[in-house]
Amino acid sequence: MRLDKYLKVSRLIKRRTVASEACAAGKVSVNGKVSKASYDVKIGDVIALTFGEKVIKVQVVSVLEHVRKEDADAMYKPV
Repeated sequence: MRLDKYLKVSRLIKRRTVASEACAAGKVSVNGKVSKASYDVKIGDVIALTFGEKVIKVQVVSVLEHVRKEDADAMYKPV
């Protein structure tokens, strides 16, 4: 699954276009490397999101196409 779609489905970022823009601006890194929106997310990847001075790091636990809002946080775990 594409990185921008994963960020939207897991509800780390609210909209896919915003997730794509964040990737283009270099605010999203996977496994320590700045990644494009087209990066293919795999289980075990560590995603770091930079919002201003706040950095959120999560590890990918599952990659699912459709998830209910209540189950979205089960797709990742904090690092």
